[in-house]
Amino acid sequence: MHTEIFYRIALSKSEGIGKSALKQILTAAGSAQNVFEFPESWKRKLQNRKRCSVGIRMTDKIKSLVERELSLMEKYNVHYCHYLDPAYPQRLKRCPDAPVSFYYKGSGDFNRPRMLAVVGTRNSTAYGAKSLGKVLEGLKESGVATVSGLAYGIDTIAHEESLKLGIPTVSVLGNGLHTVYPYSNKDLSERILANGGTLVSEFDFDTGPDRMNFPARNRIIAGMSDAVLVAESASKGGSIITANIASSYNRDIFAIPGSIFDEMHDGCHELIRKNVAAMVTSGSDLLEMMNWDSAPKPVQTQLFPELSEEEETIYRFLQQGRKNVDEISEHCASFSPSKLAGLLLAMELKGAIFALPGKSYGTEL
Repeated sequence: MHTEIFYRIALSKSEGIGKSALKQILTAAGSAQNVFEFPESWKRKLQNRKRCSVGIRMTDKIKSLVERELSLMEKYNVHYCHYLDPAYPQRLKRCPDAPVSFYYKGSGDFNRPRMLAVVGTRNSTAYGAKSLGKVLEGLKESGVATVSGLAYGIDTIAHEESLKLGIPTVSVLGNGLHTVYPYSNKDLSERILANGGTLVSEFDFDTGPDRMNFPARNRIIAGMSDAVLVAESASKGGSIITANIASSYNRDIFAIPGSIFDEMHDGCHELIRKNVAAMVTSGSDLLEMMNWDSAPKPVQTQLFPELSEEEETIYRFLQQGRKNVDEISEHCASFSPSKLAGLLLAMELKGAIFALPGKSYGTEL
C-alpha cells in the first residue's frame, strides 16, 4: 500500500490532464489515493468523466518516477505541498491557474497575514536598490513577508534587504530544487533557509532553469501575495508580466517612480499612468494604501483548547475572512457535506465561529 503523498506525486505525473480537471477530480475523490483506487466513485460526480479520466493510470513508469522523486526529497530535505493540504497557500489557491502541488525547502509558512511580492529588472541600478531599501525599511515592523524570484537584480536585492531587516522572505524558483539559479545566489538561498524563509518550486527536483519556466514562476509569486511592488522596470519584461498577472488576480499593484530620463523606470511609470499601479515612495505609503497601518493579529498556535484538528483547519481558513459554505467545502475537500455541516454546527456551539447571512461563516460578527 502506497502513502497519500505517493499517489499525489503519481497524479502529477499523469499526462493529458489540465490543472482545472485535476482539481475537480481531487475535490470529487477527496484524496489522491481515492483517484486511483476508487475511480468509479469520483467519476459519477463529474460531468466530463471521460475527459477527466484520460491518462490516470498507475503505470510502472510512473511508479519508478515517483520512487525516485521521493528518494531525492528525503535526501535533500524537500517537502511537498498539495492542493488538499491545509498549509497550501490560500491566496494562491483562489487563483484559477494555481498549481495542484509544489515542492519546497524551509519553513513552508505560506499563509502569513501580510504577503508582498517584490519584482523588478535584472539590470537594477544603484537608485533601484536604494529606493527599494527605503520602502522595505518602512515595512520591517509591519508583519509583512516578502515573495520574490531569486533572480539577478531587484529579486536579489529584495531578498537581501529582507534578511537584513528581519523580514521573512519566500523565494519562488524557475527550476527544480536540486540547484539554485543563478548559482551566484546559492549563498543567499542558504541564508534565506537559515533565517526561517522558504524556497519554492513547482518543477520536478532536477528540472533545469529554462526561460519558458519563468512566466509560470511569476504567476506563483503574484498568487501567493496580497500585493505586488514593482521596484524598477523597463517597459517590457518579466516584472511587467507579473504585475499584469497580479492585476488579473485582483491584487493591489504598487510601483516606485524614477527618473523620466532613464528608460529603466519606463515600466513603473507606465503602470502608474494607466492606473494599474499606485505610486509609492516609502513603506508608509504602501502600509496606508493596504490598510496595514495597525499591527497584524498574531496567529495563534492553539486556537481553542476544545477544537479538534479538523475544526482548527476550518477555523484557520475562516480567520482569513468571511467564507460561504461552498468555499469552506472546497478548502476542506476531504470532508463529506454531512461531516462539514456537523463540524460547523459544533464550532458554532463552542463560540468559535458565527453563522452569517448568505450561508456564510466567520470568526467575527
